[in-house]
Amino acid sequence: MELSLTPAQEARRDAARAFAEQVLSLRAAEFEREERVPQEIYSELAERGLMAVNLPEELGGSDAGVVAYALSMMEIARGCASTAVTMAVTNMVGEVIARFGTEAQRARYCPLLAAGRHGAFALSEVDAGSDPGAMRTRARRDGDDWILDGTKQWISHGDSSAVLVVWARTGEDGPKGLSCFLVPEDAEGLVVDKHEDKMGLRGSHTCALAFSDLRLPADALLGEQGAGFPIAMMALDGGRIGIASQALGIAQAAHDFALAYLKQCPERAAEQDAQFLLADMRTRLAAGRLLVLRAALLKERHQPFSREASMAKLYATEGAFRVTQMALSLVGAEAESARMPLERHMRDVRVTRIYEGTSEVQRIVIARHVLSA
Repeated sequence: MELSLTPAQEARRDAARAFAEQVLSLRAAEFEREERVPQEIYSELAERGLMAVNLPEELGGSDAGVVAYALSMMEIARGCASTAVTMAVTNMVGEVIARFGTEAQRARYCPLLAAGRHGAFALSEVDAGSDPGAMRTRARRDGDDWILDGTKQWISHGDSSAVLVVWARTGEDGPKGLSCFLVPEDAEGLVVDKHEDKMGLRGSHTCALAFSDLRLPADALLGEQGAGFPIAMMALDGGRIGIASQALGIAQAAHDFALAYLKQCPERAAEQDAQFLLADMRTRLAAGRLLVLRAALLKERHQPFSREASMAKLYATEGAFRVTQMALSLVGAEAESARMPLERHMRDVRVTRIYEGTSEVQRIVIARHVLSA
């Protein structure tokens, strides 16, 4: 594995780091308190090429590659995890449209996402979270059009997206009967049903969506009819790299806070248990970073990366949760105060073990790859 970064990758990482340090880290508590990240933040991310890192330049993207994207995600999440999740999903949606969309679909939506508008990934339902094959949302033909009916749950920024990638059943039960559609924000019949009152990532809206006799033209179909499941799985493989990177960024922020605390408290820093915790934190972060960059490099080289993405997602998110716990232990009871960023990091990092595939799902994916080798 090549560990050295190219000048372009370093430049993208440094741009993300500067914005995180100069803007996001100073306003993250404000974003959580107000339960929103202003659109101007995403416009500024777009100006730095961070809302479409891996999209080609002709579609408005940076064409900087997957490694640059992972590094940028780590930095943005270190500043504000709520901002990072919107950046992650929008990058993922842009890549899905760029890969599977028609020329007209790519031209219509990818430049919008690259400019800072949000894209939503509407796959999950109440009874179809880890098992998309149990999906109940349906799309039926009506002449040349499609009529969409159903509900989606836990959709990040589903209330503010320029385009939603929506999965629906168009055929038989199970994964083979699923298709994928592009739903614009102004579609008649699209209803934002409920905003979740969440434990963490409170600056990022998560909502339920309802589709009631939502009419879509034939050209709203993304990819082939019945090809929705493999599109979702390929998208999630790449999305796992983004969420693993987000988790590491949150954990890095927790580590940095704890380290600064130790440097101000030499008595605590001299204690062996504190030194052991610090060593374990740094080791978990380093190992997780290498796993993420390995998966990112394989994807960038167009080589199989599904197993490596799941390994990175599993280790990085579980490790990030543990690192944040260690940071709390190092600082002590004061860290649990709502005035302290560690309390926010602890709430924010928890969900990274769930979305884009739970840790249990990642173990299943990894085991299947190992057994089939």
